[in-house]
This record gives sequence, C-alpha cells and structure tokens, in this order.
Amino acid sequence: MKTQVLYKSRTGNTEKLAQAIFEAVPGMDKDIRSLDGQQDYGTGDLYFIGFWTDRGTASTEVLDCLESLQGKKVALFGTCGMGESPDYYKKIVGNVRAFLDADNEYLGAYLCQGKMPMAVREKYAAMRTSKNAGQIDAMIQNFDRALLHPDAKDLEGARAFAARIYQLLERNGGRAL
Repeated sequence: MKTQVLYKSRTGNTEKLAQAIFEAVPGMDKDIRSLDGQQDYGTGDLYFIGFWTDRGTASTEVLDCLESLQGKKVALFGTCGMGESPDYYKKIVGNVRAFLDADNEYLGAYLCQGKMPMAVREKYAAMRTSKNAGQIDAMIQNFDRALLHPDAKDLEGARAFAARIYQLLERNGGRAL
C-alpha cells in the first residue's frame, strides 16, 4: 500500500510527529513531504496528513490538500498548544475533517500538545489584569508545560497510532470498516 505522510509544520512540532509516523509505516513504498503550497500531493493509497493548529483548525495548505483528495484512506495528526483537552482536540479534528470529501475513508486522528512561540507567552502576560489573572495564569502554565512537547511519549503515541491504522487495515482486508 503506497503511503504518503504529508504535513505542514510552523515550529517543528508537527514535523517531529510526521517523522515518527513515517518511521512506523511498514515497507518501502512510502514518502514524506512538507506541504508548501504545491498542488501535486503524490500518488498514494493511504495518506497521513499532519497540521499545526491555529484558532481551532489547520493551515490553508493542509485544508487545500484535504479538499483535493478523492477516494483515499486518510488519517490526520497534529499538534496544538493547548494540552490535556480532549474536547478541544475533538473540535479541532471535526473542523479539519470537514474539508475531507465524503468519498475518502477517514481512519482517525492523533493530536498532542506542542510548544508555542515565546511571543505567545509574552502576549498572555501583556493581557493579564487583576480581573482575568486566574485565567491568564492558567494559560501561562499551559504554555510552560507545552515547552516540553512533543516529548518522547507523544512521539511514541504517533508511532502507535500509525501501527494501529495498519493493523486495522490488515485485519479488514485494506478497509477500516
């Protein structure tokens, strides 16, 4: 099964996940590429599409790629500054998945926390007032925790996600069912 691992990474976080997923893809019939505005996404049967999160969705390059796929097996992966928020992750996946045509076979998603640019922390600190101190302090604490991500556990989670996709497809004769 020809596999494409395509991703867009702004800070390097999503690229780390892409590399981990690529390593977990069995065989030699695979490719990994950054999405940089190209229109040719290669030929593949299975696509792992990676993204960084901005305001609850993916970049234009990723959304354009998803819209262009027809009749493919597609799994999503991504990074998000917000950690430990399954409900937010589910919302992000829903927002991104909406760009995937219904004739594709959606196989699932893997999201983890990723470090953010220092300018984000500075923005949070500048927003802090006595009225919103609790909320802003929580955002700064989340930012500080994110500095260590994606970590080894996150990368292993990405590898395990790719392995589960392949196991699922093998059990079901190439279909997720």
